[in-house]
Amino acid sequence: MQLRTLLEIRHGLTAIIGGGGKTTLLYALAKECSMDARVIVCTTTHILKPSHLPCVLSGGEAEIQAALEEANCVCVGTNSVEGKFGAPAIAFERLLRLADYIFVEADGSKHLPLKAHAGHEPVVPKEANQTILVLGASGLGRPIREAAHRPALYAEKLGVPEDAIVTPELAARLLEREAFHTRVLVNQVETEHELALARELAEHLHCPVAAGALQKENVICLC
Repeated sequence: MQLRTLLEIRHGLTAIIGGGGKTTLLYALAKECSMDARVIVCTTTHILKPSHLPCVLSGGEAEIQAALEEANCVCVGTNSVEGKFGAPAIAFERLLRLADYIFVEADGSKHLPLKAHAGHEPVVPKEANQTILVLGASGLGRPIREAAHRPALYAEKLGVPEDAIVTPELAARLLEREAFHTRVLVNQVETEHELALARELAEHLHCPVAAGALQKENVICLC
């Protein structure tokens, strides 16, 4: 089954948040959807400029449209710090007129598998028709202080110490409490034990859940 079918990706804007594989999901969906449609990838925070895609970092709609005529998938943004780029200068409402799909990385996690969101996060565009939260299975079974971005906040929201072990039930409780997502993808699932943890987490959530290993292109629907 195609990833976009499994995740029920619709035309329009999909936001990707969380940790443990956001960028991998961003480009996997972009690659798949650009086989037969026009795709824009971008961010509302900061991401590294992709070397495998044409990038439009200045200019207007005409420049983006021209880039999409040359390649079905382009990255749109603005120059930022440390070789990264930031959010597009053009409103998403206007970008949606140029592409069939827009995939937006709308969060940062400092390369950690779990995350608690501060008051200004995530930065999900109002145009999003779905928000997929990625959670890295490598964070389950580890202390909060090791596995989570903003560990003090993660622990505070759950009412537990930072050295508490992240169980599937605790991770699910945080996701339900924050309630930023419409769907969850448990990534980094490569063993039967990790799949069992993902299934246990899914039992505590009230949304569709998928699990697998994005880098191995192996993802299944859990509920």
